[in-house]
Amino acid sequence: MSDNSQRVLGSTLFLLLCCSAYTPVLHAQSKTQDWPVWRGPNRNGVANQDQEFVTDWSESKNILWKAKVPGRGHASPIIVGDKIFLATAYDSQERQTVLCYSRKDGKKLWETEINKGNFAEKIFLPNNTHASPTISSDNKSIFVVFNNNESAQLAALDMDGKILWRKKAGIFRPKYYKFGYGASPLVYNGMVIVSSECEQEGTMKAFDVKDGKEIWSAARDKATSYSSPVVAKFGDKEILLMCGGKEVCAYNPKNGKKLWSTETIWSVSCGTPVWDAKRGIVFVSGGYPRNQTLAVSAKDGKVLWTNRVKCYEQSMVVHNGYLYGMDDRGITYCWDGKDGTEKWKHRLKGPVSSSPILAGGNIYIANQRGTHYVFKATPEKFESVAENQLGESHFATPAFCDNKIYARVATGSNRNRKEYLYCIGKKSE
Repeated sequence: MSDNSQRVLGSTLFLLLCCSAYTPVLHAQSKTQDWPVWRGPNRNGVANQDQEFVTDWSESKNILWKAKVPGRGHASPIIVGDKIFLATAYDSQERQTVLCYSRKDGKKLWETEINKGNFAEKIFLPNNTHASPTISSDNKSIFVVFNNNESAQLAALDMDGKILWRKKAGIFRPKYYKFGYGASPLVYNGMVIVSSECEQEGTMKAFDVKDGKEIWSAARDKATSYSSPVVAKFGDKEILLMCGGKEVCAYNPKNGKKLWSTETIWSVSCGTPVWDAKRGIVFVSGGYPRNQTLAVSAKDGKVLWTNRVKCYEQSMVVHNGYLYGMDDRGITYCWDGKDGTEKWKHRLKGPVSSSPILAGGNIYIANQRGTHYVFKATPEKFESVAENQLGESHFATPAFCDNKIYARVATGSNRNRKEYLYCIGKKSE
């Protein structure tokens, strides 16, 4: 790869994987309306549509509480019961930790150190961090993955911060794209599944949630990539979806056996697949070396349609048969999920790494500058609802539950950079 090609890739590969990264768990949403995994309990960026979320906010409007977040990270918050969990990293000290806050008032309850030292020598700062994967929970324990010592280091903790077990979940030693790590763990049926996709011994492995014992392993060594696995349900069948390394694949989540594989024109992806369960369609997008969004059959991976739009770090969202996404430049699209017909597109402002959330008939998405757009989820036309500014930097996708929005944002830069966790909602009269 030429130096210029590496610079082009580096300028676009804003790893939020968080951010992009997706950590589903297949269980019913709890009565407390939790958000226990990346992109929510529905595993696809869709919040409980019976809830009412505010659409307008600022530093002085509709803020219920604000808490300081030490260190730096692009991991999204998860909410389980009365607690909020967040991964963070202290770059100068080379420490990676898990934070716990009170859901009620944002008070910091505890912090547990997972790793110290052995940080990756090179990542794509400031657009990636040493704490980008989002924590996942099965409502009994929490599971966190950090890139440390050239590997994906997995740890299980109880709800009070005690480490239950640790595991080297896979080698992560990229040959070409040394931009860091972003894949979040996936909790499924008593297992936690971790991807460490790279050219040198890359894998996707499943471990027992109780003790970390390895259950199955699948090779993911065609190319370095940054997407997270997700389990989707089509009728009575569940399949594990994974994209990256020049392909989109489906696996049997129980044993890791590959069911089908479809080639893509890109090698690198960061976003997580989304799907239309009714129509049996899977949607993915990638962006290096060529841009492509495509739809494939969930049954056999047959390509149904494709275009040259790049929704790269950010994932997409599906609603009523339509696919919505924002590309890296800040252009928002609506496509008919069946045939890819473009219903509309509208220019907002990029760049973007945070993924969209569908809530209350609206789509919420923030750009990296801290501007949060809210627009109607309709194929008729682009219809803006609100435009809100909070902080100066926004990479982590917010959590939406219990009529509240929990957002991790930052102000300042370099040594003056400070992170905060906001609880956004309507104040009681």
